Amino acid sequence: MDPATAGARELARALASRSVSSRELVRYYLSRIEGSELNAVVTLDTVRARAAAAAADEEIAHGRGRGPLHGVPITVKDAIATAGLRTTGGSPELAGHRPAADATAVARLRAAGAIVLGKTNVPTWCGDIQTTNDVFGLTRNPWDPGRTPGGSSGGSAAAVAAGLCGFDLASDIAGSIRIPAHFCGVYGLKPSVGLVPGDGYVDHVGAGLVPPDGNVLGPICRSADDLALVLEVLTGTPVPPWRTGFRAAVWLDDPSCRVGNASAEVLSAAVDAFAAAGAWVEDAEPSDRFDDLWQLHLDMVLAAVAYNLPDEGLPPATASHRGWLARAEDRARVRARWARWFAGFDVLLCPVTAMPAFPHDLDGDIGSRVLEIDGESRPHLSTIGWCGLFSVLGLPTVVIPVGRTAAGLPVGMQVVAAHGHDATAIAFARWAADVTGGYHPPPGDS
Repeated sequence: MDPATAGARELARALASRSVSSRELVRYYLSRIEGSELNAVVTLDTVRARAAAAAADEEIAHGRGRGPLHGVPITVKDAIATAGLRTTGGSPELAGHRPAADATAVARLRAAGAIVLGKTNVPTWCGDIQTTNDVFGLTRNPWDPGRTPGGSSGGSAAAVAAGLCGFDLASDIAGSIRIPAHFCGVYGLKPSVGLVPGDGYVDHVGAGLVPPDGNVLGPICRSADDLALVLEVLTGTPVPPWRTGFRAAVWLDDPSCRVGNASAEVLSAAVDAFAAAGAWVEDAEPSDRFDDLWQLHLDMVLAAVAYNLPDEGLPPATASHRGWLARAEDRARVRARWARWFAGFDVLLCPVTAMPAFPHDLDGDIGSRVLEIDGESRPHLSTIGWCGLFSVLGLPTVVIPVGRTAAGLPVGMQVVAAHGHDATAIAFARWAADVTGGYHPPPGDS
């Protein structure tokens, strides 16, 4: 077993059989972190991690196990509260912040035996699709250090892809799990809204007491099987076993968010492979227009993060409570339509973004930066609409690696299921891994 590429379930089995010790795993991952130039893990909890590993080994030796993650070393996004361990949200304002308590999700992982090694980097206030801030600096993509790992969970995905931990606990409100998973070639789960406790999210929206509307916590892993394992721990509900015979709707492009040729070719080939392997696939765009869903997403996200913003420039739906209630009603109606739409399909297959990982661009901000795709200059925000659709809908979405571009960059695909059917999206991801190959480690030793 190679801990750099092994999944959390494989690590847990090895620990239970005593073929490896938790102390060995902690020592191994800490060494990889310290030798990495990615700047993915930015705060370490070395002393407590080593002590927890020693205790875990002692418990295993006496036939006692805390749970399915007993002794497995993990990391946590630096926007999720960890008791006594620096949690900054990428902001100098919180550079010395040490929460008094774990987020509930972190506490559940620890109760199941997981050992927190440290925190993974984020952009300032988690507000970008690249990962850099004035506290810790720039995080690099293990597939190409000259490119971004995505954001805002860029450190999370880079750490998992590079084998610096067993898995990572991250968050997503507008693609923050899904974009980095896509850029780094790993698996990410944005759970159904309301499924996983969201308290302890530390950013400018309320210092972790009230999670932003629509924000969810979920895992980034090296396998779909690990997504199931972690979700079981986070929710206390077993994820059903594997299945086949999927009915998959396919929506691979839209005039409102054209997908670049480099990614489109990989996505199309993956769908063909799924069909050849026995999935029932059908091109089936939903009835709601892309633009309408995207605008609804923007309205609701801006409202969610407007707590600490000036009144000037806010749209009416954000500036007035009455306006927000009207948009919330729009969202409820759209979600009801999609619940009915999913009666005909198990999953919907979509792009994550219009492009694979792109070179670092630190000029300006996410609202002013542009990216060239197939000869066309496009604003950064215009390339991530595919994520926003399923954020505002609150639907469970798994990102699966489905191949690489001609330039060798990973390409992920969104697997979307009906609300509350997270297990269906994960089941498809498990099945698809045998078709498209799943996770592959990046070249070299990151």
